[in-house]
Amino acid sequence: MASAAEQMAANVSLANFTKATDLKKRLWFTIGALIVFRLLSHVPLPGIDPRALTSLFETTRGGVLDFFNTFSGGSLNRMSLIALGVMPYITASIVIQLASSLSPTLAAIKKEGESGRKKLNQYTRYGTVLLTAIQGYFIAVGLESWGASEGMSAVVQPGMLFRITTVISLIGGTMFLMWLGEQITSRGIGNGVSLIIMAGIVAQLPIALGQVFEGGRTGSLPLLLIIVIPVLILGLIAFICFMERAQRRVLIQYPKRQTQRGMMQADKSHLPLKINTANVIPPIFASSLLLMPLTITQFAGQRVSGESRWGDFLISLNQYLAHGTPLYLSLYAGGIIFFCFFYTAVVFNPEETADNLKRHGGFIPGIRPGKNTENYLDYVLTRITVIGAAYLTFICLVPEMLITKLGIPFYLGGTSLLIVVNVTIDTVTQIQSHLLAHQYGDLIKKAKLKGGVRR
Repeated sequence: MASAAEQMAANVSLANFTKATDLKKRLWFTIGALIVFRLLSHVPLPGIDPRALTSLFETTRGGVLDFFNTFSGGSLNRMSLIALGVMPYITASIVIQLASSLSPTLAAIKKEGESGRKKLNQYTRYGTVLLTAIQGYFIAVGLESWGASEGMSAVVQPGMLFRITTVISLIGGTMFLMWLGEQITSRGIGNGVSLIIMAGIVAQLPIALGQVFEGGRTGSLPLLLIIVIPVLILGLIAFICFMERAQRRVLIQYPKRQTQRGMMQADKSHLPLKINTANVIPPIFASSLLLMPLTITQFAGQRVSGESRWGDFLISLNQYLAHGTPLYLSLYAGGIIFFCFFYTAVVFNPEETADNLKRHGGFIPGIRPGKNTENYLDYVLTRITVIGAAYLTFICLVPEMLITKLGIPFYLGGTSLLIVVNVTIDTVTQIQSHLLAHQYGDLIKKAKLKGGVRR
């Protein structure tokens, strides 16, 4: 027999959606914020020559900048105010989370509750400003010298004024995106930062499809491959949806309680442990950590190329770490696996869960409450996280290797699909939760009205 919650979920319809005014406000706010994000991606930095910049980016097509451009929604290609996107904010978040796990001082701040969370968020903002300033400076310096050998320059008037203006503009753009993401999370639907990244990827999909069809027209891509690509994408989406819904259910039993009829009945429940507890965080974190130094070395190498051994070293480093190279794929896979285990440990605490079960009288059949339950949960979680890490590594790396060999655009890669599908699932789940809450609210109101009539 279906539970009440499942019956309520089955009854969610368009009519219920039209009545949920709070949900509609949240959706409209989210859509409006994403429109603002897309408009900002077309506002160029001051002092940039768009035509020369487009020509220079054509010479680096297929490199690390093209991959970074995927996450920024084309903003880097246009050198807009939000060219760096939310990647500096994500990198700063990683640093603060790692530091809070290693530093006793930050760990104590983290345990302070809401006030501690606000302090860590403030440190994250400071780190975002610092990282954006560093990246912005190297980008400005690299742009000044980029294309000098070809007799082109993307900067109208190079100099210190251009560098300062670029750094300030990029800091303002990144901080605005960070604020916009926080507003979407609190006043909209879904995770704001993830939605901004997804919006950037989705905005590039028409360009990717256009490049595929153009490749078929010119003969650079075989016709059979163009037919197979949609099938592979649909297969990947189905596999991602299956794995994101996969759970390991741990049986939880509660002591026997006396019912109204005088019978003793034991309550049973399940503790659902997701195979991929970390969700889409590991690929985003791993990409952010790889792309930030690569962007700096890419533009710094343009500045000192041919002038010294240091310049030649930077150029060689970028070639070894180019998208699709064995070293890049190895570092990317290592980052995904590390952040799978790290973020799972942050999200799920076996000790706290075991204490809560013991406090409420719950226990796992055959396992003693307390330390034994904690060890068992840690044992189960570690093993399913291995499966989750292998799944994420497969989804992110195998399509990337095929893309590199076959020349398919980056936007159709496994990482992009993983982010889009995960964020979509999370957003739809939150919409359903709001609809269910609205339905329960209506039922409570009706029950109160009926109670008033009886009196």
